[in-house]
Amino acid sequence: MKSVFNLEIICEERRYEFLTQYMEAVIIIIFVVGYLAITLEHSIKIDKLIPALVMMAISWALISLGIDGFSQWFDSAKQGLVEGYDAVTHEGRLHLLEETLLHHLGKTAEILVFLLGAMTIVEIIDYFDGFSSIKSIIKTKKKTNILWIFAFLAFGLSAIIDNLTATIVLISILQKIIKDRNVRIWFAGLIIISANAGGAFSPIGDVTTTMLWIGNKVSTVKLFEYLFFPSLLCMLVPVTIATFLPAFKGYIEADKTDNDKPKSKFSTTMLLLGLGAIVSVPVFKVITHLPPYVGMMLALGVVAIFAEVYSNSKFSLTEFGEEESDAHANHSPVHHSLSKIELPSILFFLGILMAVAALESLGLLFGFASTLQDATPMIGTEMAGTQVSDLVVLLLGVGSAVIDNVPLVAASLGMFTESLDNQLWHFIAYSAGTGGSMLIIGSAAGVVAMGMEKISFFWYIKKISWLALVGFLAGAGAFLVTRTLF
Repeated sequence: MKSVFNLEIICEERRYEFLTQYMEAVIIIIFVVGYLAITLEHSIKIDKLIPALVMMAISWALISLGIDGFSQWFDSAKQGLVEGYDAVTHEGRLHLLEETLLHHLGKTAEILVFLLGAMTIVEIIDYFDGFSSIKSIIKTKKKTNILWIFAFLAFGLSAIIDNLTATIVLISILQKIIKDRNVRIWFAGLIIISANAGGAFSPIGDVTTTMLWIGNKVSTVKLFEYLFFPSLLCMLVPVTIATFLPAFKGYIEADKTDNDKPKSKFSTTMLLLGLGAIVSVPVFKVITHLPPYVGMMLALGVVAIFAEVYSNSKFSLTEFGEEESDAHANHSPVHHSLSKIELPSILFFLGILMAVAALESLGLLFGFASTLQDATPMIGTEMAGTQVSDLVVLLLGVGSAVIDNVPLVAASLGMFTESLDNQLWHFIAYSAGTGGSMLIIGSAAGVVAMGMEKISFFWYIKKISWLALVGFLAGAGAFLVTRTLF
């Protein structure tokens, strides 16, 4: 009996060793399956937020169950692998897991809260019909002219208010100008490309350039010098090609229904106030050194005050008196705007970013980038003055479209030790910032546009991805040539 009992213990230990040994592979498979489910959203008739949340929860659950079987752990706060992880006890590993999970949740929450604030401000502007002011300025009905106007607006605004917020604002305006969704999604695709290109040369234009800026890897002046022309070319080339496509031929149909709608007398005021509040967020960050979402909440509060005053309605955040709260919700522009926010997109962000964070925490992304560096030839080493292959950086750009640019840039911060304003960092900023345009879920701007316009993953691949690829390569080629001038 005792030998049977010992045999059961040995079998249980072997089973546990087997599970923990292959746990990383299982987590990768879950991520791939979940990713495929997201891309096949319209075919399988399951909203993309569901597989994103499921693969996030299962991945972290498996990490917790197999915590003793992992040989390495990536410390996101220090941007490197944890030294002596093999010697860490079970309790120590669980504590490290909890700290890492809270760290990633905090960073993800920063993005989500920032996004909630920006979307609410945009909806408040729309509540007062503020975008009609810009709509009235755009007199042309020619599709190519509208394309160029929105492309330059996206390029310029993204450098000031970041590519995510710029995409939200411009698609909201686009929805007022072009009522036909089948036509509008073409413009949305080019807005994504232009917004990501514009965010690459600004330290506050994209989360990845902000990471490099805060990490003391790039400076504002050098970032502009190195990347403005490549980023501009990344926008100009696909937009120029798009003007010859059938989708941008002809004129948009005039919408007669808008003429019957009364225009609020505060529309222009709320438009300027809302956009000014969003623009003030990076200024608030520079002055206070607080995360951007804090400034966005302040901006939302200021806009909400004026919205409530202009609407001449009471406002209550309490739930005391159901009938009274319902009455307030029906008249409060803030309540109305919050009710129109696309929450499925917010939850999708939570799921996909936390799922990618699971891969990052196991050091898989770090190892992937290291493998690329060892496996690829040193192309352009003498010109670049660096020991990192240009092909590796280009592949990081492609990888940012498939996975996410944030963890890839985080991994590069831990891999490379080049000094401030080394050309490598600027090339990484360009590749990670613009490479995400090649897939609609490869950038924050793309995910938001996908949610606002219900753009299909495969439609984007067929119609827009090749334009994004051409622009990405054109800008990369320009960077490889122009970096010798600085």
